[in-house]
Amino acid sequence: MAIYQSDIRASASYSTVRKSASEGRAQNKRTAFLCHSHLDAELAKGLQGYLHRNGWEVYIDWEDGSMPEQPDRRTAEKIQAKIRDLEMFFFLATQNSMGSRWCPWEIGYADGVKSLNRILVIPTRDGRGVTHGNEYLELYRHLDEASTGGIGSFDAAGKGIHLSGNQTL
Repeated sequence: MAIYQSDIRASASYSTVRKSASEGRAQNKRTAFLCHSHLDAELAKGLQGYLHRNGWEVYIDWEDGSMPEQPDRRTAEKIQAKIRDLEMFFFLATQNSMGSRWCPWEIGYADGVKSLNRILVIPTRDGRGVTHGNEYLELYRHLDEASTGGIGSFDAAGKGIHLSGNQTL
């Protein structure tokens, strides 16, 4: 199953800007790097807000004032450092991220430096009913709504772990 993009957008008002993993950890929050297409800025902010309400601090690269104006080698190095530093790596799967040049590079990098249980795909369903992210669902755990409420991390067989609030993976 996938999370409806309209539900993600509805949480944009809960979004916060957090640039440091240590800030989130100091508040006993889980931390994550959000891989997404910049064309999906509204979805990224919505997901950040939704996850914030569930005890997470989510890093979005374009909120980071230390990023170069134009992507270059420094951009790649900063992204790599954030992926390594933050606890989790989330891949927001949309039509735009699936066609991005950066998103596959980021998930490939994360795959090389993080354990598989620290990478989550967030499949989405757009307004036309099309689900995005299926290509990755058998490779990585995916984030979805839990049948008991809140969110959970599920493997390809549908076995899940509840993630809402301060619960752990």
